[in-house]
Amino acid sequence: MNCQIGVIAGDGIGPEIVAEARKVLNAAGEKFGHTFCYTDILMGGCSIDATGVPLTDEAIAAAKASDAVLMGSIGGNTSTSPWYRLSPELRPEAGLLKLRKSLNLFANLRPAYLYEELKEACPLREDIIRDGFDLMIMRELTGGLYFGERKTEQVDGVTTAVDTLTYNENEIRRIAKRGFEIAAKRRKKVTSVDKANVLDSSRLWRKIVEETARDYPDVSYEHMLVDNCAMQLVKDPKQFDVILTENMFGDILSDEASMVTGSIGMLSSASLNDTKFGLYEPSGGSAPDIAGKGIANPIATILSAAMMLRYTFDLDIEADAIEHAVKQVLKEGYRTIDIMPREEEKRKSVTQVGTSQMGDLIAERITDERQS
Repeated sequence: MNCQIGVIAGDGIGPEIVAEARKVLNAAGEKFGHTFCYTDILMGGCSIDATGVPLTDEAIAAAKASDAVLMGSIGGNTSTSPWYRLSPELRPEAGLLKLRKSLNLFANLRPAYLYEELKEACPLREDIIRDGFDLMIMRELTGGLYFGERKTEQVDGVTTAVDTLTYNENEIRRIAKRGFEIAAKRRKKVTSVDKANVLDSSRLWRKIVEETARDYPDVSYEHMLVDNCAMQLVKDPKQFDVILTENMFGDILSDEASMVTGSIGMLSSASLNDTKFGLYEPSGGSAPDIAGKGIANPIATILSAAMMLRYTFDLDIEADAIEHAVKQVLKEGYRTIDIMPREEEKRKSVTQVGTSQMGDLIAERITDERQS
């Protein structure tokens, strides 16, 4: 198969971790007989430096011409970077919001899985994590507070900011359908998260989810308020299968879930539209404080590339091979600094490696099980 992939390396650690994902993809392509062709696309701070805007029309066109887009990270230090002295619509993150809207990427999938080998990195007690957990956060990505009307103005001499949270039934129904479809292929349970005790948008959300659930009689579902869900994620993450929620709640809960796995550097994600097209990226940020040091964890980006093979190209065996290679490297005791054991004695049993070496190790362990 010939796969056309747009690549947004972005800012901070983005170029470093994307380079390792490409390395692993190329290894998989060589092993399984596929060709991956890459088109570099500017977005974020690097685009501001080059063009004056975080995302150009040409960049959007290049993304649309690709089968899928693999992204690293965008943005910088919000306190010191000159990018954040610009007006909001010209800052790096505005490019990402515009890209999501332009490509109609309404469904964001963020798996949170605790590897047996990384239980030491999990901040939760052993009696809580027990034999691990495996959950998927399904986040609506193109509606809600992040895309509502906003303004800052003087009202009776007082500076007042307004952000508008809006959802319509069609936006809710399409993400709910995706959530139930994913759950039907997993453990058949949906937890719909809202704030229906306060927000009208959440009450509509709950109503549409209940209507959608009738079409999936084999999938159980429950409603949970977002504040309770935040508590339950650290109290008993194993109870969850698919967490279905709106944009801002999903943003916050998925970051919490990533830290429960031990490191945000382990959490991949996929943003999908109504077709096979998707944008695949790690859930972590640009981490400008460690950029260029060669210590960033590339595993989330590598796992995002595996999701790309699975969801856009239907290459399940190849995706399995990458995921297995990641597990094998962890089993052999290789760790980037963010997933090193906290206890000094346990550090002696593992080997700390840098960004590039981790990519090399994973690429070397990709095997074609069909030839075994």
